[in-house]
Amino acid sequence: MEEERAGRIGDDPRVSELRAAVSRLRRALAAHPAQLPDRDAAEDELAALDAMARAGAPEVPRLRRSLLLVAGAVGSVSALAQALGEVRAAVDSFGEQRVTAPRVVAEQPCAAREVPRPREAPDGM
Repeated sequence: MEEERAGRIGDDPRVSELRAAVSRLRRALAAHPAQLPDRDAAEDELAALDAMARAGAPEVPRLRRSLLLVAGAVGSVSALAQALGEVRAAVDSFGEQRVTAPRVVAEQPCAAREVPRPREAPDGM
């Protein structure tokens, strides 16, 4: 049944790859025997990544935020590095959506601005 869903016409292969990578990292984290202080946070964010992927076209900023939280929680565990790298690659495949900030126009040209003078040393120094 899973193969049937993954093979539907119109499915984004990036979403399928993200779901697969998240699943692999979730399994690797579950199998990792060490106590990790932020394990619960990592599991919650991996669940959020999976939910975003299941819903369809995920929001790139939210994907990146979740990835950052997961990496912060498990990034120092070398046994999870490969699976974490796969999740990162899957998130990166969505590209960047940049929001262009409005340009700020200076009121005065740079040369006309006053630059504060440094304090002079008191006498006797």
